[in-house]
Amino acid sequence: MAKKKQSDPKEQPKKMRPATTPEARENQLISLAVDLAEKQLIDGTASSQVITHYLKLGSTKEKIEREILEKQKELIEAKTENLQSAKRIEELYTNAINAMKNYSGQNNADDEDDEYDN
Repeated sequence: MAKKKQSDPKEQPKKMRPATTPEARENQLISLAVDLAEKQLIDGTASSQVITHYLKLGSTKEKIEREILEKQKELIEAKTENLQSAKRIEELYTNAINAMKNYSGQNNADDEDDEYDN
């Protein structure tokens, strides 16, 4: 079982500014938990769960899984950029076709309707 160390009266808890969003609050709590885990590991009072957690983070399997997730993220970003690029190209083709029709004297039915509405 983990040993409890007597707290130092000089050691005051850090004052944190209140978080303005739930995400910021979550990040504060994560930071506090990691700080506490670090302190426990240094003091030798960390529980077996804390030790196991950090051992797993350093394992080869975990590093490979993290790398796979990063590559999947990059792939999704590339696919998103590709879709956006395809949409821009389609829009450019449409604009070019409309410009050629106007240049050759062909008017779109939509353009004619707009002229009569004014």
